[in-house]
Amino acid sequence: MARRAPPKKSSPAKRAPGKPGKAAKSAAPRSARPAKPRLAAAPTAPVRIARVSKGKKPQYFSDPAIDKLLWISLTLMEELSVTRDRLDTVERLLDSRRVLRTGDIESYTPTEAAARERSDRRTAYVDRVLRAAQAELEEITGRDMPASEADVIAAVEA
Repeated sequence: MARRAPPKKSSPAKRAPGKPGKAAKSAAPRSARPAKPRLAAAPTAPVRIARVSKGKKPQYFSDPAIDKLLWISLTLMEELSVTRDRLDTVERLLDSRRVLRTGDIESYTPTEAAARERSDRRTAYVDRVLRAAQAELEEITGRDMPASEADVIAAVEA
């Protein structure tokens, strides 16, 4: 093993007056001294949160129907907020690049294909918004219930 060198003794000029063995403090303030290098923290993996809730949904109001209306309203607020932000971004980008003016957007009439795409997107949107009410309806009616009114009539007539 290698031996370490003994510590150096400080010279008498650097000792604090009246206190033998104690070195005088540096005249430079702490902020002017060079900072000690710090080790960077090791990168950590992002935390993944499960997207499926476990257990029963909390009930905030005495009537579960009010809870479902609250859920629907909050879902609508979320969807509308995101849509407005995205639409505002698109309109500003198009206007700043002089591609399209806001008046052109107001006077637009969709083609048949575009109207069909909008209708499909709207249907999916309504399904998402009314998911809470649909889940309760499926729970009440059960899976063995007929899918349509025609199926009910056919079952009664048979």
